[in-house]
Amino acid sequence: MKFWSSEAAAAQFGRGFADLMPAAAGVAAWGLVTGVAMMQSGLGMLPAVVMTLLVYAGSAQLAALPLIASGSPVSLVVLTALVVNLRFVIYALALRRDMEGLNLARRLWYGYLIGDIGFVIYMTRRERDGEFAHRHEYYLGGAACNWLFWQVGSLMGIVAANWVPLDWGLELAGTLALLGLLVPMCAQRPVLAGSLGAAAVAIAAHGLPMRLGLVAGTIAGVVIAMAVGANFNRGTRA
Repeated sequence: MKFWSSEAAAAQFGRGFADLMPAAAGVAAWGLVTGVAMMQSGLGMLPAVVMTLLVYAGSAQLAALPLIASGSPVSLVVLTALVVNLRFVIYALALRRDMEGLNLARRLWYGYLIGDIGFVIYMTRRERDGEFAHRHEYYLGGAACNWLFWQVGSLMGIVAANWVPLDWGLELAGTLALLGLLVPMCAQRPVLAGSLGAAAVAIAAHGLPMRLGLVAGTIAGVVIAMAVGANFNRGTRA
């Protein structure tokens, strides 16, 4: 049985995978940090592996770990993770038009695979090429690359937690690797506007509890980028 409907669909999956590869090192570094943090917070190996495979959300995992370690109520842990991950609601809304024709199972699967960098890369291609053919496969290729390198990094961190201290500066390494991908994208006006807006709001709201400043910055950045992109497209068509 053929996995892809056509060679063109397979090619778009491969292109999506390849387009995310420049960020793979940063994604793996963040996964490694999260894996080490889970083990050093007191989780056993099996719970850590189950958490990284099912949750697949580094910022939410890192936010929830201190609460889990301190024995906080499950409701507080879940609420914290939901708040930190609210940005994915914005991502899903931005993707809704492209994904609404898929069946429920595929939409749920694609929702699980949403990642920050994969979303940015897909939306950049979407903005440039419009409703290009086999865009679902392209999205899946980038998402699969992100998932693979995240899980490899996280599982390595879980296994090697005793030999990989968090003070190695892996968070900085991951951030720098991801910035290497983001900076060239800022040549596009919507991405630049969204990035500056997100940074300004996140800094201004840094003091909010439960990392709500990050959520506010993300929402502001997505809204600004979409608004600037819509105005730019109208001006181009005029």
